[in-house]
Amino acid sequence: MKSLLRNGALFISTCAGTGFFPIAPGTIGTGVALVFWWFLLPVQPLIALAIIAFSFFIGVWSAGIAEEVWGADPGRVNWDEWVGTLITVWFLPKTLFVLIAAFVLFRIFDILKPWPIYRLEKLPDGWGVMADDVMAGIYSNLILHFVFMWM
Repeated sequence: MKSLLRNGALFISTCAGTGFFPIAPGTIGTGVALVFWWFLLPVQPLIALAIIAFSFFIGVWSAGIAEEVWGADPGRVNWDEWVGTLITVWFLPKTLFVLIAAFVLFRIFDILKPWPIYRLEKLPDGWGVMADDVMAGIYSNLILHFVFMWM
């Protein structure tokens, strides 16, 4: 049973195995999340928020196990990009502009890690893996909301 849970956690943490992609697995995780958002995610913001919150806590658990297996903040863990990207597009219209802008903004914040993102990734036990991408998603979401406020 323990091995089944461990394998399940690794499957989740790698976003159904996409984290094993040899080039830019974080970018792949972002793309997978945007496809999910575009085609499947409900329009109702509270349902979307519930999915994001559930995904976050599943991510903390699975990333914690992945860190036990592969070491601190392993690159193949891209579930954090999934959650951060869903935060980026939360409560925004489904448009091509949002899709592209969300992708670009989230990847910029996730890669550059401005304050306090770089500090959050130091949290232990899967929390750091998830927290830095949550903050990158919040930054990206706020910028996109600001853009829409002025359009």
